[in-house]
Amino acid sequence: MALVLTEDETMLVDAARGLLNRDAPVSAFRALRDSGAPLAWDSAFLSKLAESGLVASNVTEADGGVGLGAAAAGLVMEQTGHVLAAAPLISASMAAAIMTHAANVAQRTAWLTPLVAGERVIAPALDERARHDPRLLETTATEDIGGWVLNGQKTAVIDGFEADAFLISARCENGPGVFLVEKGAPGLETGKVATIDSRNHARLTLSDTHAVRLGEGDAAHAIAAALDLGRALLAAEMLGIADEAFDRTIEYLKQRKQFDRLIGSFQALQHRAARLYSRLDLARGVVLKALRAIDEGDAEASWLASLSKGVMTCLCRDVLAEAMQMHGGIGVTDDFDIGLFVKRGQVAGELLGDDVFHTERLAAERWNI
Repeated sequence: MALVLTEDETMLVDAARGLLNRDAPVSAFRALRDSGAPLAWDSAFLSKLAESGLVASNVTEADGGVGLGAAAAGLVMEQTGHVLAAAPLISASMAAAIMTHAANVAQRTAWLTPLVAGERVIAPALDERARHDPRLLETTATEDIGGWVLNGQKTAVIDGFEADAFLISARCENGPGVFLVEKGAPGLETGKVATIDSRNHARLTLSDTHAVRLGEGDAAHAIAAALDLGRALLAAEMLGIADEAFDRTIEYLKQRKQFDRLIGSFQALQHRAARLYSRLDLARGVVLKALRAIDEGDAEASWLASLSKGVMTCLCRDVLAEAMQMHGGIGVTDDFDIGLFVKRGQVAGELLGDDVFHTERLAAERWNI
């Protein structure tokens, strides 16, 4: 398993970085946040991402995608972390993973093509608790004449506010299932969850809501595959966030003076920065290995996804804490961009399991301790 980028991946990174820096700099995110607009992302920008093949790049060519895999999707997410682009990319890739493993041909044809084209947003709804634990599944699905009826609640739905459809996990008589519910369906209530990162997280309430079950696939496997991919993609985004915060902090150390000396000349700060640099370099390999393992169907892919998410949650938190401290008082003000990275990093770390969750998961399920 090569832990270096291929020529095609390097070109993809350059293309994504150029598009994001030009059309979605941090200032654009700040302006959108301050505008009071209900959506945290720009639909016109989503269309540009889609035109460049950057939306759900893990969708196969047979299903209308570019077929570049999880690694490509992760590299794009890493670049979005550098500019805090809030486009619904993680939800798109996770939804694509669910449909690839669980949906029939007709369902994939109807939904994956507009998803890849940036014409529709499909949000997976897999969590029901404040603390991530997909094993706690209380939403029920009952077969009815002509379809299925869902009852229950979902929370922390990534990109769920104003999404066009939802892929909802629910408990059936014979095990878990995944069901598609379109926006505005009778019995579906959608509320926006206010979070410090100013994104479109949502909670759902389902009351006798009619839904379509994804057919011809193992729902439990589809849910697990989507969670693994989502965790690895969040790890990649946090790598971009941490990288950017670190680079900005180093630049600040080179400019800020105290006692008539550049603070970057203080040995204590140099040592702290060096430790972070080393940890970032090691974490880059962990994240890429997890993404490669998903693409290759490696037996260890799920554990590597947990490892990458746990490692990056902890490291991103540490990098951002150091960034705030090294910036001094200005680092905690809203006027300075470093605070925006701190807020997104904190929420991204909690989504789909924090470092404690993944440490416990690996200890109990992988190492039996």
